[in-house]
Amino acid sequence: MFMDTSSEMIHALLPVLLVGTLGVSAFSLGIIEGIAEGTASITKIFSGVLSDRWSRRKPLIVLGYGLAALTKPLFPLAGSATTVFAARFLDRIGKGIRGAPRDALVADEVPPQHRGAAYGLRQSLDTVGGFAGPLIAVGLMALLAFDLHHVLWIACIPALLAVLTLVLGVREAPGAPRAPGRGNPLAGFRASDYPRKFWALVALVLLFTLMRFSEAFLVLRASAGGLATKWVPLTLVVMSATYLLTAYPAGRLSDRMSRHVLLAVGCLVMLIADLLLAFAPSMPWVFVGIAVWGVHMGLTEGLLSALTADYAPPNLRGTAFGLVNLARGLMQVVASAVAGGLWTLSGPALTFSVGAALAVLTGGTALAMRSRAPAPLARG
Repeated sequence: MFMDTSSEMIHALLPVLLVGTLGVSAFSLGIIEGIAEGTASITKIFSGVLSDRWSRRKPLIVLGYGLAALTKPLFPLAGSATTVFAARFLDRIGKGIRGAPRDALVADEVPPQHRGAAYGLRQSLDTVGGFAGPLIAVGLMALLAFDLHHVLWIACIPALLAVLTLVLGVREAPGAPRAPGRGNPLAGFRASDYPRKFWALVALVLLFTLMRFSEAFLVLRASAGGLATKWVPLTLVVMSATYLLTAYPAGRLSDRMSRHVLLAVGCLVMLIADLLLAFAPSMPWVFVGIAVWGVHMGLTEGLLSALTADYAPPNLRGTAFGLVNLARGLMQVVASAVAGGLWTLSGPALTFSVGAALAVLTGGTALAMRSRAPAPLARG
């Protein structure tokens, strides 16, 4: 929660810093966001492998959160887009290091029949920071006479609190190494190490990620619609509020019904959000679209983690989360670049219309996979 508060305070103001202050184009913003998020996902595969081979996951989680905290001061110090890019790149490396071990630790500790609820709860708690961060940023921008750099400095404080909470409060009992074949460097990287339904999930994740580009374009959409700069962070507040309220109930629901069907419902919700954002006639409708986007996030983010835990062999969970996030990372670069290019070419209508078409394709694919997929490993 603390780290998300820090990150979202910065993320809510980042498009303003890059586009408004440093003169970066929407296309360049898409490239920066895509590479940054892609880097996080790609890094997860290495930390996931290490967490399977070591007897502890916590040291990697501490390293990841610590690196992210150390990069926060680079944002207020930035005098060019290059510095912002470097800070975002290092921050996302930290996220990548901690991501797969943290997700695998949840699966290690939670009974399979409550797995969806656990990931939904984790997403809800993460999103408390996502809700609070932009809201705090708005308040501080008004309080400090719209002094962007002072607000970015204050955003460093919750990141430090996150690291202290992790180091002092989180305990992990030591255990035996989780991965087999410790002498074989290929263990966990061979296709035969995973069931076929896991690779089908990876393919679905690729399509899903292409459908949903960076939330930075929600901020740009509100700005393009005439929202004053001081209120721009409210876009992520609205998205996080509906995300927060949806994630845990959706996680519990996914323990009681087909996860593929629920994923298709999430794609339908994304279709509605994209159409609203593409053709909204006024700012209130833009915010409705942003709120619906948050509902989609709540329905699907924890769900993808639960599906990964369902289909991954228990002794390769860290590596499996790393592979899924590698797929997401590579496609995130493509998705954000495409969105930035479409925006530069024709504006928000075309960008979100293409997203709507991809949502239909992704939802149909999820339903088709359900008809062929056997029951998940852990839900017998």
